[in-house]
Amino acid sequence: MALIGKIVLFIVGAFVFQVALSGFSRKVIARIQKRRGPVFWQNFYDIGKLFFKKTSISHGFIFDFGVWMAFGGTVATLLFVPVGPYSVFPGQTNFIVIIYLLAIGSLGMAMSAVGSANPYASMGISRALTQMFGYDVPFALTVVIMIYVHRTSQVAKLAAVQSDIGWHLWVMPLSALVAFIALMAMLGKKPFDTPIAPAEIASGPLVEYSGKYLGMLMVQHEFATFVEVGLFVNLFLGGGSTLLIYLVKYIIVYLLTVIISALMARFRVEQTVAFFWKWPLVLVFIQALIIIGIGIR
Repeated sequence: MALIGKIVLFIVGAFVFQVALSGFSRKVIARIQKRRGPVFWQNFYDIGKLFFKKTSISHGFIFDFGVWMAFGGTVATLLFVPVGPYSVFPGQTNFIVIIYLLAIGSLGMAMSAVGSANPYASMGISRALTQMFGYDVPFALTVVIMIYVHRTSQVAKLAAVQSDIGWHLWVMPLSALVAFIALMAMLGKKPFDTPIAPAEIASGPLVEYSGKYLGMLMVQHEFATFVEVGLFVNLFLGGGSTLLIYLVKYIIVYLLTVIISALMARFRVEQTVAFFWKWPLVLVFIQALIIIGIGIR
């Protein structure tokens, strides 16, 4: 019962915090664009309204199952990410497991969108998978460098070791820069929002969803954001010795991605892959050579 209570508290806490922060970020974007913007609790209202709709359009078993697969895979991932000093499963924060579970959510979304048989959805998923192929390689290599240096793939241990050697943000600055750029792509922020591109493909993968399914995918996106930003905070900013310190770091990183996104234009999808396989990949290899040559100072 204690474990179930911890899981429920973790999920509800992540939901409330991230949805509120997303609502606040909409206000920040509005101020940058010199408009008033919605109230910060608008996202709660939008999600609640969708869940209380009586009907949700279905396009068959694959369409329905993919939504549940995306939602379930992302919620499962959430439980393995340490939040400051807290973790649902202490000692079970393996980076490889986290990435594997996160991929289940992405594949579920892809399967569901393709099952809708909408050309915009298929085009959006094609863009998303192509973009993922671009940013996953340099991001994975940044973590491989850490695992090589510290001889562990436990995210909690990689965060804890930074209390002795300093944040990886300063120790491995090139890796941190590459990971932050990859984070922008993971979150779907400009200039890497080609899979959604409302003005081009009518929100792509989301075009056929309504009612409860759209509400579930909105919540899934918030959970995925919590996982992805949380990974960056743990891997490069030392996590947090207290929950407050962790959340302050999290808010700073997230709002930084929001502000940059508000000031950028969108890449084309082929530009995204070419970009990630050029500069970030070069920076990662330079960082690896530095680590191998002189180690961590």
